[in-house]
Amino acid sequence: MRRLVLWDIDGTLVQAGEVGRDIFTEAFQAVLGRDPDQVTAKALVMAGRTDPEIALEFLAAHEIAEGASHLPAFSEALVTALAAKAAVIRERGRALPGAREALVALGRGDGVVQSLLTGNLQPNALLKLASFELDGYLDFEVGGFGSDHHHRPSLVEVARAKAERKYGTGFPGTATVLVGDTPLDVAAGRAGGARVVAVATGPYRADELRATEADAVLEDLRDTEAALAAILG
Repeated sequence: MRRLVLWDIDGTLVQAGEVGRDIFTEAFQAVLGRDPDQVTAKALVMAGRTDPEIALEFLAAHEIAEGASHLPAFSEALVTALAAKAAVIRERGRALPGAREALVALGRGDGVVQSLLTGNLQPNALLKLASFELDGYLDFEVGGFGSDHHHRPSLVEVARAKAERKYGTGFPGTATVLVGDTPLDVAAGRAGGARVVAVATGPYRADELRATEADAVLEDLRDTEAALAAILG
């Protein structure tokens, strides 16, 4: 069976230096011309959500009318803000233990296509992974990104459709595997009928992830053989 393995980024493959909240603040400043409320900024829930979804909530919390009309400019500002922090990401961030080894091992398998399912905008996804030289293991042409859709569960079908067009074969049901670190990652995969592997390297513990009924839960990716067994089922 061919497999489409869709990786989450933050908390699953990398820790990107905790710059997420900063770039939303800077994007708000660039688009609205004023500082956001700091209490509101600190209260943003970001894990497992798409950048456009977070941006819409951030704008609504500031009572910005017609927030969706600001999304194109806000997204552009997020890309600019993250690009300016590339050195900070490399200095403060890291590839998570076992991530590179898991990517390499899966890449050796016949019929495995590796890409992303992430709330990041596509340029930001590439920057984060390239910062730790993980980008070469993944096919960015067939992933699902925040720039494709603000609704994370919809990204499963987005990625499948791209992969089918490129590779000439479908990846229905559990031929698609989503690997992430939050309950929202699990929910997105289950909504799309995919196999879901949860990794407890983000903000949630393994027991919390087991409660989501993921198909498999890993403490981390250090054990490459165990990671492959969980992902390939």
